[in-house]
Formats: sequence, C-alpha cells, structure tokens
Amino acid sequence: RMDPHIRALVAAATFASVTGKKVAGLFDHSAGRDLRIAAECRGNVLQGLDGERASKFGGTLPEIFDDGEQAFVSFERDGARVKGFDRASGSAFDAQVTDDLVQVYDHSQAAWFAYDVQDAGSPQSYHRS
Repeated sequence: RMDPHIRALVAAATFASVTGKKVAGLFDHSAGRDLRIAAECRGNVLQGLDGERASKFGGTLPEIFDDGEQAFVSFERDGARVKGFDRASGSAFDAQVTDDLVQVYDHSQAAWFAYDVQDAGSPQSYHRS
C-alpha cells in the first residue's frame, strides 16, 4: 500500500517534470487539506522538499530518492503522463497532468487521487470552486 506522502511526492514530481513549472504546494482532494510540498525539475534533474515530513526528495530521472522513506521511486515520463513504481511499498502508479490538476492512479488501491497544484509564481489560492 502506497504511503500518502509518496503519492503527494509523485504528484508534485509529475507536475514539475511535465510542465517545467515549480510546485509551491498541493491541495490533496482525498485528504481535504493543503500539503507543504515543493518541487522543481530542470531537464531530467528533479529536486523537492516535503515540508510535512521535513525531508528532501529528488534525483536524476528515471529514479527519485526519497530521504524520508530511504527508498527509490522509479519515474518514467511520457508526454503529459508518468508511470512508475514505489520501491518502499512495491506499488505501481500512473499519473497525469491536466491544467493545474494532477491525478495519480495507485495500483495498490485501484483508485485515483487528485491534487491541485499551487504555482510558485502565483500568490492567489488555487482552489477551484
């Protein structure tokens, strides 16, 4: 079973790598709350900080290392989609970006999880009505 923190990491990394924009925070629809998580991707190098756990994540794609779990997450980008594998839980995932919404499909739970992205360049709230 994939840890919710890893799903959030995947969502942030997906948005940063697919759009080239910085992530300043996420709104987790399943948890109904804001998450302090940031990510940035330049080329194939991803850097992130999970403020919820005070731990860093990142690396050179297609591998991301999560300091919090001390585990690797494989991460393959294909256009606006990403597929990968969380080695800590043994769970596969798919993710996609539509506008400022990231959807992560967690195969271990056979369910989609949605995240709104807060753009680092935008001071406004990112919640859609």
